[in-house]
Amino acid sequence: MESGPAVWIRVEGKGTFQNSPGLKDFSRRMIETGKRAFVVDLQRCPAMDSTFMGTLAGLALRLREVGGGDLWVVNRNDRNAELLEGLGLDALFSECPAPESIVGAGDAITHTADKATTREVMREAHEACVEVNPKNAAHFRDVLDFLNASAAKDDAK
Repeated sequence: MESGPAVWIRVEGKGTFQNSPGLKDFSRRMIETGKRAFVVDLQRCPAMDSTFMGTLAGLALRLREVGGGDLWVVNRNDRNAELLEGLGLDALFSECPAPESIVGAGDAITHTADKATTREVMREAHEACVEVNPKNAAHFRDVLDFLNASAAKDDAK
């Protein structure tokens, strides 16, 4: 399948659980239109939380699932590189040179998600971190237990 030019995503500010639902939704829509090459630019991203890193991992796993996809995470500062490597997520990213072409450059991803959607994105992100590196299960056991308990409590209402 021809995927056309790469989709570039520039992260402005910290990558967190707050902007992860927007990233997930945008990348899902791009994959549905046939895009298979994604470049995430972290030049203006001073730090990331585990949900954001897991959302990147989920995107890489989704690209593998649909086939023929690549994810580049470029312009990582030392801290972001250390965080990704520490969770073993850096192995998911393409090593070949990133493509030059850009789709939708400059468009801001804005997405306000409700509590349940944010919680689901957080759960899926942490599960992706564990899927990529089973050693991460110990790091995220408490987070996943909390998210599952919170969902069960809301479902009981």
